[in-house]
Amino acid sequence: MSVDGTGQRYTPSAARSAQERGETLDQLLDRNLAELLQELRVAITGVQVLFAFLLGLAFTARFRELDDVQLTVYTVTLLATALATVVLIAPVSFHRLVFRRRRKAALIRVADRMLLAGLALLVLAISSGVLLILDVVLGRWAGVLGGGAVLLVGLVTWYALPLAARRHEATPSPDADAGPPAG
Repeated sequence: MSVDGTGQRYTPSAARSAQERGETLDQLLDRNLAELLQELRVAITGVQVLFAFLLGLAFTARFRELDDVQLTVYTVTLLATALATVVLIAPVSFHRLVFRRRRKAALIRVADRMLLAGLALLVLAISSGVLLILDVVLGRWAGVLGGGAVLLVGLVTWYALPLAARRHEATPSPDADAGPPAG
């Protein structure tokens, strides 16, 4: 961790990234914050829709017919959605508390981690919500299979593939120094 002339803390990789893109550190931080905010907007919309549905579900006549397993799944879904909501909105509070204090790099680091945690809670909420709905409509095994499939696809597409791509980029290819292909 380094500190620039204004007191802003940054990592050496941030400085390297800014230099490679022809940006100042402030421009890099502004761009990173804008990208992060756009990602948060997408995620929070999904959480809000699911949360509203779950809150209303408890007041329907059929809700009283749920068995113990279904009530447990509902509770897990509701709590995961509520926690995802809190974690995904938390960067707003963090930003307000560090606003104009030259802590944008810290905001981006913390908000990035909150977004990753919020997405993990969201994939749990979505998959357990599918489990609950399919269990009620089609039966327990259909619910388990559907919820499990959604969880697996969410984990693969939201975490495994991006991490594999990141790992692949960190490993130089054997042809990296060969230059462009002849042709």
